[in-house]
Amino acid sequence: MPIDIRKAIALGAGAIVLAGCSSGSGDGAPPPPPPPAATGRPSPAVTATVSPTRPRELVRGLRVPWAIAFLPGGDALVTERDSARLLRVSPQGALSEVGKVPGVRPGGEGGLLGVAVSPSYERDRQIYLYFTADEDNRVVRFRYDGDGLSKPQPIVTGIPKGGIHNGGRIAFGPDGMLYIATGEAGRTDLAQDRGSLGGKILRVTPEGKAAPGNPFASRIWSYGHRNVQGLAWKGERLFATEFGQNRFDEINLIERGRNYGWPEVEGGRDGDDRYADPLVTWTTDEASPSGLAYASGSLWAAALRGQRLWQIPVDDTGTVGRPIAHYEGRYGRLRAVVRAPDGSLWVTTSNHDGRRAGGPMEGDDRILVIPLRR
Repeated sequence: MPIDIRKAIALGAGAIVLAGCSSGSGDGAPPPPPPPAATGRPSPAVTATVSPTRPRELVRGLRVPWAIAFLPGGDALVTERDSARLLRVSPQGALSEVGKVPGVRPGGEGGLLGVAVSPSYERDRQIYLYFTADEDNRVVRFRYDGDGLSKPQPIVTGIPKGGIHNGGRIAFGPDGMLYIATGEAGRTDLAQDRGSLGGKILRVTPEGKAAPGNPFASRIWSYGHRNVQGLAWKGERLFATEFGQNRFDEINLIERGRNYGWPEVEGGRDGDDRYADPLVTWTTDEASPSGLAYASGSLWAAALRGQRLWQIPVDDTGTVGRPIAHYEGRYGRLRAVVRAPDGSLWVTTSNHDGRRAGGPMEGDDRILVIPLRR
């Protein structure tokens, strides 16, 4: 039985553009002029091996749940963007409040965003949060022993903040390093500026220092990004979603030191070898991709403006197949998607963020559990 928190406490080739749009928003906005043909080239030879089944409502009554990360044992930590609350949710739907995170200053697309659990949590009890503070976006480390949060320890500060494009996804990679997705905060020049942390994917040690092997002797792993809100690995390969502006949203294969083109190119490199081509693109009304997960042979992208869950088959070489849309319009805007320890997907809605036509639906926002079936 789902628990109400208020009572408890592409186009064959695909499609991704904006969350942004001509107005520069990162979460979706009025449709821009029709875009040109998509540039992504998924292979028809790569097909899905699983299908999602009927979602089960786990929790309801949330307010813009932005990110999910699992603790050892199966419970999940869930952030709420605008309330700055960190919640704990069990696989059975039991919900409790860990606490309100100090120092968070919500506004626009900023607030309490990403969450990650230390790979050594059973030993060090460390969790990591990305949030918008008074002067910047930052990553802060806390000790969480199950009873409450310790005093915060900032490990990365000075990430540009704005009313839009705050990025915010964080995740530990298979190399044990922490990857941090940032936005350019509406200042397009920052994406190409390697002296800025905005419009980048960062790779840092658990203490927040530049990770060994980074390409520019800094925290930067890749650059030329507009607003990244999804990170997922298949083996050693890192994939990321990216909000476009007037042409295309993207899924990219993220490689060391590569330039992903924003604001010089969008949706493809236009023949310019300085920039990386996306694997998949969508038109703006089909996506606004936020969270990203890998599970059972597919990437899964949560679409905000597109109001659907995208499945993108991917093979062992990293080649992607045709995107498949699920649940179109049924649950509204979808924000986070993660693979649970049992192999299912947990997906959050984002209908209290002020962007859904008609406003929130009854029970919003919620966490959905989606079993995958072969």
